[in-house]
Amino acid sequence: MKSKVLTVREATLGVLRSFGVDRVFGNPGSTELAFLGDWPDDIDYVLGLQEGCVVGMADGYAQATGRPAFVNLHSAAGLGHALGNLFTAFRNKTPMVVTAGQQARSLLRMRPYLFAEDAEQFPKPYVKWSSEPARAEDVPAAIAQAFHSAMQHPRGPTFVSVPSDDWTRPASPVPVRRIATEFAPDPAAIDQLAAAIGAARRPAFVVGPEVDRNGSVDEMVAIAERAKAAVWASPMSSRSSFPERHPQFAGFLPASPAALARALRGADLIVVIGAPVFTFHVEGQCEVIEDGTAVWQITDDPTEAASAAVGDTIIGTLPKALGALLSALPRVAERDAPAARPRPTVPAATNPIPPAYALSRLSDLMPRDAVVVEEAPSHRPAIQQFLPMRGADSFYTMASGGLGYSLPASVGVALARPGCRIVCLIGDGSAMYCIQAIWTAAQRGLPVTFVVMNNSGYGAMRAFSQIMQAHRPPGIDLPGIDFVALSKGLGCPGERVAQVEHLDSVLRDALAATGPALVDVIVDAATVDLFSHGPAN
Repeated sequence: MKSKVLTVREATLGVLRSFGVDRVFGNPGSTELAFLGDWPDDIDYVLGLQEGCVVGMADGYAQATGRPAFVNLHSAAGLGHALGNLFTAFRNKTPMVVTAGQQARSLLRMRPYLFAEDAEQFPKPYVKWSSEPARAEDVPAAIAQAFHSAMQHPRGPTFVSVPSDDWTRPASPVPVRRIATEFAPDPAAIDQLAAAIGAARRPAFVVGPEVDRNGSVDEMVAIAERAKAAVWASPMSSRSSFPERHPQFAGFLPASPAALARALRGADLIVVIGAPVFTFHVEGQCEVIEDGTAVWQITDDPTEAASAAVGDTIIGTLPKALGALLSALPRVAERDAPAARPRPTVPAATNPIPPAYALSRLSDLMPRDAVVVEEAPSHRPAIQQFLPMRGADSFYTMASGGLGYSLPASVGVALARPGCRIVCLIGDGSAMYCIQAIWTAAQRGLPVTFVVMNNSGYGAMRAFSQIMQAHRPPGIDLPGIDFVALSKGLGCPGERVAQVEHLDSVLRDALAATGPALVDVIVDAATVDLFSHGPAN
């Protein structure tokens, strides 16, 4: 029997439903109206007020659900606005299908208004796959291919450009297909690694974001406990892949070669799991890479495997690789577990408010099951000391280093975690990149507490200017921004705290709010040394 003839729009909505899409994140324009008209009730349209916000929200939602997000942007300009957070989605390995409108096919040769020139090349190289289909009837199949590609390891965003007059053209249903995305590592290599761990005297594990992203934190803890190994967080990790109060958690590796080598000094075996070998941010000599220390890596990313400076790599998806390693790993009764790292002393409650004190109070006051979405780079050493994460699904930040991700991502995470308190911990400079996302949180009454660590400037740049001996650079100070007024203007209540004696009560109220709330914490603007902190940072 002949299949019913559908429109491209109807066939595409069928594709979305087949991939479990229950929300579309977008900012609409004229080239998308034929897709958006008579919007169906079973798919929620999440409006963002700027395209960077849209992609950030979709990223947080995809990360928190483990399912691919679908994004609908407006033409070349809209995609251009979104590119910063699309770059972050690529580095976050976020499964996401991005579509953008294109002008009508009949106008393309005349380079019309809103025309996207060479549209499928525009977002490259920060998408895994992109297409502007040659025929209107190919659009639904192209979007299905984009979903399949986005979900293959290493996961990431994909892109489809759709001319505005394609949506009403006839198309056929796209067959529903399932692709098994997990793949097992080489058993012989797993056995070799297990034997190396068993024979080592002082093994060190370096765990990266892919462990948590793949739901493998429990397996990682079991392996570490059996191996009695010290466990470090990889440099610039965007997730919490090991409980930070666990006695075997050694700390956070810095993105400085010399400091990383000092932290790992004494280990006779280094096993990097779900991370590159290694992510650096400044230059320097790394003795670990040069002194012959045995290094192994487990990753699902062939590019990370090829780019590792040293060591042997096992390629496999983390659930299968860690399951196989746990089965092969011998027990090492004669090895002592590493000593627990010392807990830092909380600074005194003084004015101006020390950032570390503010973070310690936030840690004590927020619900135990709260999820932190962070983008306060200049305070990250203090965050790592005074706001320890519980591990699985507790922490999100950007892997790219590009600002503007975490505020909208916190909205996406809140949509994925109904009823859970989300804490968006953000710097004043970072907040201004996608402040519009507060409006979406307010419109939907989401339980997001926005905590602005306000040091009146780009604190990380202050630190870098000292490291690089760049004296008095312009563009670092940000005086006079009224975050409470901005928040209230977007429909979200806010309060400013400049005196330490008021901090607890304001945080309590914001954390207990039924909807969103913002707290603007005026903290001591003293600079932070981002890279020379020691092993127990």
